[in-house]
Amino acid sequence: MISKEDFIHKDRMAKGISTGGDIKISVVKTTDVVKTARRKHDLSLLNTVLLGRALTATMLMASELKGEERIRMRVEGKGPVGLLVAEANRVGEIRGYVQHPEAELDYTNAQTGLGDGLGVGILTIRKTLYNEAEPRTSSIELVRGNITDDVAYYMVQSEQVPSAVLLDVGLDEQGRITEAGGVLVQRMPDAPEGRIEAMQEKMLQFDSISELLASGHYIDDIMEMVMEPGGVKELDRQPVDFFCRCSRKRFVNALAMLGPDDLKEMSDEGQELVCHFCNEEYQVSKSEIEELLMQTKAKMN
Repeated sequence: MISKEDFIHKDRMAKGISTGGDIKISVVKTTDVVKTARRKHDLSLLNTVLLGRALTATMLMASELKGEERIRMRVEGKGPVGLLVAEANRVGEIRGYVQHPEAELDYTNAQTGLGDGLGVGILTIRKTLYNEAEPRTSSIELVRGNITDDVAYYMVQSEQVPSAVLLDVGLDEQGRITEAGGVLVQRMPDAPEGRIEAMQEKMLQFDSISELLASGHYIDDIMEMVMEPGGVKELDRQPVDFFCRCSRKRFVNALAMLGPDDLKEMSDEGQELVCHFCNEEYQVSKSEIEELLMQTKAKMN
């Protein structure tokens, strides 16, 4: 049973605006989200940090969406990680995966950095919005490959919104996740020149987000620290979780969309289907595939 203290400090996102109305801020704690992602995908230390930051970033960016609108980050690089995908929606559901979860770097080389995990590559953001027939998509080249700097660059280049971003996944000496979270600060149109740059400089002087969380500071405290001395008005808060809406029924429905030739190839034996996002496995029996094949043929007659 979850204790009152754990409930109070569970993973959540809070959104606010400066009392002067010139700066927006979102702060999120994603410790359990990242722990769940690591457990489901058996992530290496490298991927724990990179995917953890990406999951945190997508949730922060989703704070600008409505209802069940969603945002997906796709990062494809030439490094050992390969492909990384993270997705979040406004109701606080986050999920993601990496192509090579076991990938690691040779840290005995002094020149090796976190960004080498992804290497040269492209970051693509896709937003699925209400009342728009097609998702909005925009891409940038990776600038550092550490996710934090890449997201900040994306916000300026593609969203054209001066922003300050902090993303952090803390690890102890045994490689265990301590805390994870992030901050996104965005300039409103009437903000004075240099305001966001000054805030970013101040944020860089803070302890890391994981250290702040580990020392007992919750998202409310972090929000107030970032927005001092002007103060902040909270607009919204919500729980966030690693959550995937995949189901066996959805996978069966997807198989039903295949042509008869594809289904016939599968009909000799059952199929084991695995969700990329959460690693859940679903078994579809031989008889079910045969039934789908019969239904597909009947529709064609």
